Amino acid sequence: MKKIFLAILLIFSLTYAKYSSESRLASYEKFVKVVNMIEAYYVDPLTTSEIINKLLKGGVPALDPHSSYLDKKAFKELKIQTNGEFGGLGIVVGMRNGVLTIISPIDDTPAFKAGLKAGDIILKINDKATIDMTLDEAVNLMRGKPETKITLTIVRKGKKPFKVTITRAIIKVKSVKAKDLQNYSDIKYIRISNFDKNVVPTLKKILKKVKKEGKKGIIIDLRNNPGGLLNQAVGTLDLFIDKGVLVSQKGRVKSESEIFYAHSAGTYKEIPIVILVNNGSASASEIVAGGMQDHRRAVIVGETTFGKGSVQAILPLNKNEALRLTIARYYLPSGRTIQAKGVTPDIIVHPAEIKEINETAEIKEANLKAHLKAELQKIEGKTKKENKNVQKIDGDLQLLTAANILKALILEKNK
Repeated sequence: MKKIFLAILLIFSLTYAKYSSESRLASYEKFVKVVNMIEAYYVDPLTTSEIINKLLKGGVPALDPHSSYLDKKAFKELKIQTNGEFGGLGIVVGMRNGVLTIISPIDDTPAFKAGLKAGDIILKINDKATIDMTLDEAVNLMRGKPETKITLTIVRKGKKPFKVTITRAIIKVKSVKAKDLQNYSDIKYIRISNFDKNVVPTLKKILKKVKKEGKKGIIIDLRNNPGGLLNQAVGTLDLFIDKGVLVSQKGRVKSESEIFYAHSAGTYKEIPIVILVNNGSASASEIVAGGMQDHRRAVIVGETTFGKGSVQAILPLNKNEALRLTIARYYLPSGRTIQAKGVTPDIIVHPAEIKEINETAEIKEANLKAHLKAELQKIEGKTKKENKNVQKIDGDLQLLTAANILKALILEKNK
């Protein structure tokens, strides 16, 4: 009980710091009266500890959608998630305009394979409506034992509500992947799906290989990247920017205000870069895209990002519980904030499918021969295996645009 009341004191100290000591004492007394009334009159019997935990779960998110009370289970899962492996569906969710919204599906997870998209609204989790549900309540409902099923009712723009049944799994996140780009031999494609602790070390290895291979430019794909660790976003920027401010954060408490600067050592400052973003790019990915944009170090292509520019700290209450509390806001090198605004790309490109149109029905001899050879290979079972180390464009207009812009940058640099 002592630890619980210390938690209450912390919350009220932050909330009522401007009030006089008498006002604060009156607020504490009011809280205790509410707890006593619930304990005495509520229809179902609850212990003092249960009442306070419920009040914390409901009360802390009232500060803002990103603040929450983490009980033993939620605190444990948060630790696992930041280390790159966790249980669930593979989606990052948040509250947008008061409704439970998918920020982004994580690559190669059950949610990703089920076709869930950034911006989808989750109306129901199984049979429970998400209206007036807290973010943590929703997350706890979606998480569960691997191989168990869950049904989500989804609202997507331009479509009628539909249901998706997904099987939960242990989510193992490979945060960074690098591939050659189809039809662009001098470009390296780098996909960063999440800013976990492995991003910067992995990027350093990839960039050494890029230099060794003699690649002339890189595309960094941050689409549907929900963010992650600030130090990994800063470290990523530091690999490409050699001087100046990378990002800053400002909070009420002086110790939470900090400016992060670039270092010249180990910087890849010459290679042309294009960064892909969309409305599923949030937090740390917005810091990277916005920082590169402000330093004119990369061309940003895609759609306006999610707009999460606030800093959350995990404040332990004890070994098993914690508060996730918004303590500051991020500011890009130019001084602008991304909170509720996002990063607007230099070149806006919406998702679209590309289809090749044949202008003539003429069949050339070479085409006929190639077709017959392909058919023969299929019959004989000699079809070549697909090269998994090549990123196909496959009708991705945003990626194709990024590749063409990067090709132009490479040609301009080599003049």
